[in-house]
Amino acid sequence: MPAELDVHLVLDNASTHKTPAIRRWLAAHPRFVLHFTPTSSSWLNLVERWFAELTTKKLQRSTHRSVRALNADVRARIDTWNDDPKPYMWVKTADEILDKVAHYCRRINDSGH
Repeated sequence: MPAELDVHLVLDNASTHKTPAIRRWLAAHPRFVLHFTPTSSSWLNLVERWFAELTTKKLQRSTHRSVRALNADVRARIDTWNDDPKPYMWVKTADEILDKVAHYCRRINDSGH
């Protein structure tokens, strides 16, 4: 990344991204700009799922003797994926999702804790 460009990072809202050590590092490196997604944001979960699949279906089954070999393996997997992508398909309606969330909220509120 050219030093004159800012680096924008999209992160989930995990508290590890907000520790004092991280805040100090970011203050010392202002070209790195963090953007936090809303808690439980669906699209970031899909990105994490894709990387989990990359890990389990490709990287854990491979041996890499160099960073170059690892890079080539990852790029080959990306090319394979892009040749036949499998987009995520929502199978529930918004009402079904909201009903499930409401049920969960009732369950945790009635738990006695």
